[in-house]
Amino acid sequence: MKLLKSLRLAAGVLATALLATACGGGSSDGETSATTGSAAAGEAVSIGITQIVSHPSLDAARDGFKQALADAGYDATYDEQNAQGDPSTAASIAGTFASADLDLILAIATPTAQSVVQAVTDTPILFTAVTDPVSADLVESLEAPGGNATGTSDANPVMEQLELVTRLAPDATRVGIVYSSGEVNSQVQVEWAKEAAADLGLEIVEAAVSTSAEVQQAAESLDVDAFYVVTDNAVVSALESLIQVAETKKIPAIAAEGDSVARGTIATYGISYYELGYQTGEMAVKILKGEAEPATMPVETQSELQLYLNLGAAERMGVTIPEDLLAEADPANITE
Repeated sequence: MKLLKSLRLAAGVLATALLATACGGGSSDGETSATTGSAAAGEAVSIGITQIVSHPSLDAARDGFKQALADAGYDATYDEQNAQGDPSTAASIAGTFASADLDLILAIATPTAQSVVQAVTDTPILFTAVTDPVSADLVESLEAPGGNATGTSDANPVMEQLELVTRLAPDATRVGIVYSSGEVNSQVQVEWAKEAAADLGLEIVEAAVSTSAEVQQAAESLDVDAFYVVTDNAVVSALESLIQVAETKKIPAIAAEGDSVARGTIATYGISYYELGYQTGEMAVKILKGEAEPATMPVETQSELQLYLNLGAAERMGVTIPEDLLAEADPANITE
């Protein structure tokens, strides 16, 4: 029930963002439509993939997407590009894709999705691992994107994730968030966290960074009782440096997705990025077959959330995981 409530809350927050941006409009033009194909399963298709940076969650989303097309029987040729965390490189990749002969483009994470949507108007675009497509100006609305882009959101159950802090560190009052000032998805999550924290009697303390190299120093600067790691690409790329600070301070670090728990944070209620990517691939199949168009294909989310725990991380951070929390987790989602 709590997870369903959180999904409804996230949907409500996204709907609010839609209303807030509706008057100004997004970058998607409602009269612009991509040329959707009618490529049947077994036919050769050319797909461009642009990814903002490499880390396990984004890599998993990419792999899930490719598997969905393989399962559908497509002979896909991929032009895979990685911006290595550099927005200017992401823009350059988008420009290259704009003039390429591609059947479809996959943009992984908000910065690359923004670059592609701005540069490409006549090729279908699928995005994934994007927290708030409306605030990022990728679509006009979640229900009716209106342009040549649609995809999947990784909006996370912030309330339930922050509630883990109260269960792991009952005396905690201040929760630190390190985030990239240049990522819209991160800014949105910080606002969500502030709203949820107020209901839980917690205070959010922020530290903004420009690059992954600044993450450790930012984490060290915060006088907090716990860390909450949002799905920020710069921070997740340097996750181990933040984890090191949490272990030194002996305070819990909670994540927003399962891969970060496996890497050394203590816990999360999260989605599977592989499954999110696969879901995006299934959307791509419908577009390639000519069964759907991005303009009218609603943005999708993932409803299957799971509890992830890392026992070794808890020990290193001096935290005891309550027995009732251990009992909630599937053994497959517990890292020793």
